[in-house]
Amino acid sequence: MAKTQCPLTKTEFMEKATAVKIDIGGVPMVAEAREFSTGSFGWYLTGKATLTVDGKPIQVQVGCNLAVVGSKEAAR
Repeated sequence: MAKTQCPLTKTEFMEKATAVKIDIGGVPMVAEAREFSTGSFGWYLTGKATLTVDGKPIQVQVGCNLAVVGSKEAAR
């Protein structure tokens, strides 16, 4: 199976990508464009949210990476 190619360079992505809004259990969060230490790029968010289980509030730590498929091999 052939690898998926990313249609953007890292520079194009970082200049044009806008933040992504994500809802975690009714808590709105925002993932920002970022280059990861692996060399790939995409969106990243971290934060805390309060969810409810059995009527009780539970605080959770949220971490999310949205890596663009093929971005590690994309032109720099």
